Amino acid sequence: MTRIPISRAEEEARLRHERLDLSIAEMGLSVRTTNCLEETGILTVRDLLHATPRKLLGISNFGEKTLEEVYAALEALGFYRPGQKPASV
Repeated sequence: MTRIPISRAEEEARLRHERLDLSIAEMGLSVRTTNCLEETGILTVRDLLHATPRKLLGISNFGEKTLEEVYAALEALGFYRPGQKPASV
């Protein structure tokens, strides 16, 4: 059986797509942060990426420090804020 090589870009796109469906509970966030997000219906990375900082900061017990925790977890998965560059570039 011959394997068809997948380009690096295709593989990265596939992995990125998989990460979008990752549950919030699997992101490595604190229990408190995970609970805050889940209580507002944010259950996946995709949901989180669709939430604006203003919406997140409007969640009870969700402040700037929690927002930074979320950004750090997203960056660990390869999702960066606009204007932020990956460290490896």
